Amino acid sequence: MPTPLDNCLQAIDAINQQDPVKVSHDGQDIAKALLYGRRMSSCLGKSFAGASDLLQIAVRAQHLQRWAIGREEYEKNRVGYLRWRKALAAHHAKLCNQLMRAEGFAEEQCKIVSGLLQKQGIKTNAETQTLEDVACLVFLEYYFDDFAAKHSQEKIISIVQKTWAKMSAEAQQLALQLPLSDVGGKLIGQALEA
Repeated sequence: MPTPLDNCLQAIDAINQQDPVKVSHDGQDIAKALLYGRRMSSCLGKSFAGASDLLQIAVRAQHLQRWAIGREEYEKNRVGYLRWRKALAAHHAKLCNQLMRAEGFAEEQCKIVSGLLQKQGIKTNAETQTLEDVACLVFLEYYFDDFAAKHSQEKIISIVQKTWAKMSAEAQQLALQLPLSDVGGKLIGQALEA
């Protein structure tokens, strides 16, 4: 019999299945947000076993209905980027809380997940830090090469350094063991040596 956790994860997947952006994965087109959420959950399960139900929900909902708020709605600078990310986090949290309530999760549990999705307490809250670690690891393993191809080496090195600073020591060690491309590995090496 499915648990409230199972049902909540399925509800998140059902929404993310609606992502209009499709990507090719294992020879099939799949909704981008759905694939991302599953990669996040897989990384959590492999690298941080024993995660609480609430952390599992937050990890899966990291990009919940991300397409609903376009980057183009905000100015094309760092301030605009940060405002966009904050708006997205609040959107993810609100929608995730609605799904959780429908599955019978208590208001306090919804509040915890909302805080995780809005990255409250990075470096001080273990579960928020784990969510950030998983997001960084998934980015480095699956999205870094495509991202790096669109930006200057100087910008990429700066982004890797900022990403690295957000990660725990455990996640940094895990990142060094990822199956990176030659280009990705070289860029990360350069960022860490700088």
